[in-house]
Amino acid sequence: NAGVRRLVADLNAVYRTEPALHRGDCTGGQRYVIGDDECHSVFAWLRIDTDGDAPPVLVVVNATPTVHDGYRVGVPIDGRWDEILNSDAGVYGGSDVGNLGGVDADDVAWHGFDQSVALTLPPLAVVALRPAVG
Repeated sequence: NAGVRRLVADLNAVYRTEPALHRGDCTGGQRYVIGDDECHSVFAWLRIDTDGDAPPVLVVVNATPTVHDGYRVGVPIDGRWDEILNSDAGVYGGSDVGNLGGVDADDVAWHGFDQSVALTLPPLAVVALRPAVG
């Protein structure tokens, strides 16, 4: 129970601090990246700050009990992407599978973007990433 309480608290904190997660709900603040990977049961979307002030947030869901290593997802911004939430983190009672705090985008075109990230997707989990600040 403590892990779930901490996850909910952290989810609320990320929601408050990341404008892309709460701006533009009805005005184009979301772009689907992956919605058709039936083989891996992975879904991904970008949340976009429609005011243009904040970086986007990439949300990726692995709906299987299998870890997916090197799973490539297209991103709109080059550089470092920080993992700002991982529901499989040990502090939530998970197995601590993830991206060690973040990943660097590669110049590999994917999902309609000029660059992409190769992620480790934990089992039955959600990870959220955003471009590194500063």
